Amino acid sequence: MKLRRSRASKRGRIEIIPMIDVMFFLLATFMLTSLALQRLDAVRVDLPQGRAQTMSETAPLTLAVTRANQIYVNRQPVRLDQVTAAVAKLLPRDHDIVVAADDAASHGIVVQAMLAARNAGAEHFLVAVHRE
Repeated sequence: MKLRRSRASKRGRIEIIPMIDVMFFLLATFMLTSLALQRLDAVRVDLPQGRAQTMSETAPLTLAVTRANQIYVNRQPVRLDQVTAAVAKLLPRDHDIVVAADDAASHGIVVQAMLAARNAGAEHFLVAVHRE
């Protein structure tokens, strides 16, 4: 008569495929969460579509132009003749200015606001766009 081995003598296996699935899920969740944490301190405008690099960690100075051609420097409304003074007061050394212009804003107003900011000492401008 043959006797079978008992179940206790079988070796257990560790299944790693479910663990890999969980790790990929966590990776995707953290990546999407970190993208949602990027905050641009500007007035809400409809940005044009385009490709752009990720911004740095420091909070940039924002120059926003709305659809109605209103100009904002860090959410503070200013007139075109006040842009130079407002930017000079807020602009730290060697920092970029993010230009968030509405898709329907007048090109001339945007350029004039950028030139006024350049007169205040701004050297580098970043144009905010929606990623495609």
